[in-house]
Amino acid sequence: MSGFIPPHGFIPPHGGYEDLLSFRKARIVYDGTVRFCDRFLDKRDRTVDQMVQAARSGKQNILEGCMASGTSKETEIKLVNVARASLEELLEDYRDFLRTRNYPLWEKDSREALYVRKIGSKSDVSYESYRTYIETRPPDIVANILICLIHQTNYLLEQQLRALEKAFLVEGGLRERMTRARLDTRRQQHRGER
Repeated sequence: MSGFIPPHGFIPPHGGYEDLLSFRKARIVYDGTVRFCDRFLDKRDRTVDQMVQAARSGKQNILEGCMASGTSKETEIKLVNVARASLEELLEDYRDFLRTRNYPLWEKDSREALYVRKIGSKSDVSYESYRTYIETRPPDIVANILICLIHQTNYLLEQQLRALEKAFLVEGGLRERMTRARLDTRRQQHRGER
């Protein structure tokens, strides 16, 4: 029975970021931020690049973490945390925009914020769900909409980080899975020699 291959390898299925609600929300935040900057900020303003890069980092680090998850849960956790930190930076940029222009920041449970959350609760949510608002409303409304979306995304990332932590505690990392797979293979080979 030499050449035995365990039925389940030690590299688990990974990827699938397109199915993650956190990724889809981060993509909406990115698209909305690009549009916000195009509409309301001077292209020569350094803040434009910083905001777009923070939004991109939020989205891309979720993607990269999912792709790395098969061989490194530690890397996945780190990258999801980087995504969370990038979106927090972007959140502060939007708050700064409102504060420095004397625009109001919506209360968490304001009628407007609840409406944005209601749109976001749909299973097929995408940028198209918000396009009309982001592309036609004044800057303070759009900034507040994006703040709500960032809060939603950050909430999802917090949940994702907790789930990753639990999974790591139960399943371990790649080295532990490799050791288990090798021991299982040896046991199977030993049984086959009898």
